[in-house]
Amino acid sequence: MPSATAICPLKTYSITKSTPHVPNSRFPVLVYRSVLPANPTPESICTAIEPNDWIKGGVFKHYPAHHFHSVTHELYAVFKGHSRLLLGRGPLDAVRGDGDLMVELGVGDCIVLPAGVAHCCLESSPDYEYVGLYPNGSPHYDNNFCKADEQETREKAANARSVPLPMTDPVFGAGGPLVEIWGKAEMGE
Repeated sequence: MPSATAICPLKTYSITKSTPHVPNSRFPVLVYRSVLPANPTPESICTAIEPNDWIKGGVFKHYPAHHFHSVTHELYAVFKGHSRLLLGRGPLDAVRGDGDLMVELGVGDCIVLPAGVAHCCLESSPDYEYVGLYPNGSPHYDNNFCKADEQETREKAANARSVPLPMTDPVFGAGGPLVEIWGKAEMGE
């Protein structure tokens, strides 16, 4: 049987370097292309994802504020429209020397954002919507707007580093790529 990564085009983005206002993470961001059921709805997404122990936190639209979560990892599961996300820096941070990291998402795509990684919808189609899902047992997400001083950012980084590795991949379950990829990152590989 082929592996989940052979079936699903998976892209990883490592954003390990913190900024004065954003912790970022040792875990890479994971982008799964066209993995949701055909003509996805919030209900069909929850039917597909929740058995993998990632639980719906809400349905969201374009959210143009730079932010990160220090207490949980997050999955966006896009069911309408498209968006371009900026990852890894806040509004007070300089543009990265190698350019900003931007990711395009569309219907059927999922992105897993590790705790601590800044994200911001820069542009979205008017109909853009996604379901936000979180590992079962996680505390309710916090929104940190990437404007704190360096001391508070260090505290939030410590919080983010202590968020446990999920036991399952949100899309493929126990045998999915997140567990292996993040497990290797946890071990420093």
